[in-house]
Amino acid sequence: MTASQQGIQGATASPDWVRRPASLARALTTELVGRIVRGVHPPGTALPPEPALCEAFAVSRTVVREAVKLLQDKGLVQVRQGSGTLVTPPTQWNMLDELVLAASIEEDESLAILDDLVVTRRLLESDMANLAAQLATDEAIDRLRALVDRMDELVDDPVAYAEQDRAFHDTIMQTSQNRIARAVVRSMESQVLTIARYVGKTERSLCVASNQGHRRIFERIAAHDPGGASSAMFTHITEAWLVRRTGPGDPVRLRR
Repeated sequence: MTASQQGIQGATASPDWVRRPASLARALTTELVGRIVRGVHPPGTALPPEPALCEAFAVSRTVVREAVKLLQDKGLVQVRQGSGTLVTPPTQWNMLDELVLAASIEEDESLAILDDLVVTRRLLESDMANLAAQLATDEAIDRLRALVDRMDELVDDPVAYAEQDRAFHDTIMQTSQNRIARAVVRSMESQVLTIARYVGKTERSLCVASNQGHRRIFERIAAHDPGGASSAMFTHITEAWLVRRTGPGDPVRLRR
């Protein structure tokens, strides 16, 4: 058995494969992203050739080529004449890509990826809180006050509380007027909101503690205190994650 055949052994197409709602190219891309992230195809090795992929997944050459193009766009492979389609090192992967991030989180038992996500969010939102404190209008302050007060009423309803929680953070991000930072945070958050290891525990006491952090952020923004707002946001995001975080490994990435 060749190395290429070993790399795709067990990948025979099933009826479930062809019934996927996504296009065949995207479905194949999703499968290959997962295999690359899991190390089935390690960095520096070549993906199985087109004919082998076509046979393994019962798709056409056109579908395979579209999938490889998508993998290139995500930074997972490079196509080299004479060498085939080579898997790139993880340092070249686009970690903001939905499929790459989801597969990386699923594969990472140490929670390091989620820790890094929280650190990145903390950095961006702390800066946006600083800007929000400088730029907040009376209308924005009233909106934040209403959200904090409403969350106090929803501590017994984790689902409704979480919706208001996201609205609170998004209001601050909008107030900061930093559209790029907001887009990055929203993109990351949208990809982990359904991941149990990120959502963590949702007890009433945790909602109460979380909203105390929100209120401190609101008060500093309402006082037009940029440094205080930034510090309050930094502390809130750090503490909220450490409380929710349940898994192996020491969260050294969060230490400052």
